[in-house]
Amino acid sequence: MTVIDRFLKLVSYPTTSDERSQTCPSTPQQRVLAEELVRQMQELGIQDARVDAYGYVYGTIPANCEKALPVYGLIAHMDTAPDAPGENIRARVTEAYDGGDVVLNEEKHIVLSPKEYPQMKHAIGKRLIVTDGTTLLGADDKAGVAEILSAAELLLTSDRKHGAVKLAFTPDEEIGRGADRFDVAGFGADYAYTVDGGAIGELEYENFNAASAKIVIRGKSIHPGSAKGQIVNAALVAMELHGLLPALETPYYTDGYEGFYHLTDLQGETERAELHYIIRDHDRAKFEDRKAVMQKVCAEIDRRYGAGTVELTLRDSYYNMKEKIEPCMFLIENAKQAMEQLGIEPKVVPIRGGTDGARLSFEGLPCPNLCTGGENYHGRYEYACVQSMEKTTGLLIAIAAKYAER
Repeated sequence: MTVIDRFLKLVSYPTTSDERSQTCPSTPQQRVLAEELVRQMQELGIQDARVDAYGYVYGTIPANCEKALPVYGLIAHMDTAPDAPGENIRARVTEAYDGGDVVLNEEKHIVLSPKEYPQMKHAIGKRLIVTDGTTLLGADDKAGVAEILSAAELLLTSDRKHGAVKLAFTPDEEIGRGADRFDVAGFGADYAYTVDGGAIGELEYENFNAASAKIVIRGKSIHPGSAKGQIVNAALVAMELHGLLPALETPYYTDGYEGFYHLTDLQGETERAELHYIIRDHDRAKFEDRKAVMQKVCAEIDRRYGAGTVELTLRDSYYNMKEKIEPCMFLIENAKQAMEQLGIEPKVVPIRGGTDGARLSFEGLPCPNLCTGGENYHGRYEYACVQSMEKTTGLLIAIAAKYAER
């Protein structure tokens, strides 16, 4: 099975995670895919293929050389982001991209255009995997899952020397819980890479510090005819609260190392409103400042409308792994050298997001991030490049061989 065939099968499994759920995995569909992955791993001859009680999948590619080598791992996540629909994905492979618009859905006039996404110019002459524009694609991170399994198949059937490689597929990464129940000791790797990046060549060891904020606003309903000075409309207060945050510090206006506040969900009526934010910044001090701003904004609304109007729950999700990777820069150098051997230009860039590897790096498993070949994650205009996915599969094999050279 090719990496593309494997990927197209994987995206047929709906695995949207749900931050409101308290279970692990947060949705039962992730467990279904986990069990399917174990079945595929067993068919490939991957040792110790198993899924634990929390939906984490583990396995081992055994070493085929006698040298004492460090054990490294490959990790990807099974869930897809709740930011866009993730069921009934209709993925298709295009012909070689000619640089123009790609019609995703003629009936609904949905078009993937380089005018909006200029990075598409890098895909000219290559085949793309797209949807019908009504769902996300799921390359984040089923492209990574497919590439790891395809690399495993090739390692298991070739004579190329390599040490033991540990594999893991996690649930709930998209809601910040992917590392919550990861068994680092049981995984048994000295180092690892997440395969959860974007365009071919991306190599990342700096990520956002991240937190989530849940805000509940309690209003007071009174007949509007006699409500003057008494009614507290929670939906309007929610809008007021949002207006107190810095207007230009959102994803639309920021890039590079700039942080942001991002309103991901808003539901409201007169008596109750609920807002969900993610808070991001690469700089730890600025990250703490952003959380303090959120607390001050909520306190100001309480001052205006009375104590108990606002309930804020702040939760740190992960931190910038840079400080944990810098003592292990051979992880970056080996990946760069493997890329260069395959004619891939390394692009060491900060992640404007996070990975399971960020959390795992702080738990004793240094874990930078590798590309997958996907673009435009978390939305209906997500796509992946066929040739980039094939190259990433080769990259994983080349990295395994690189460690055997030590």
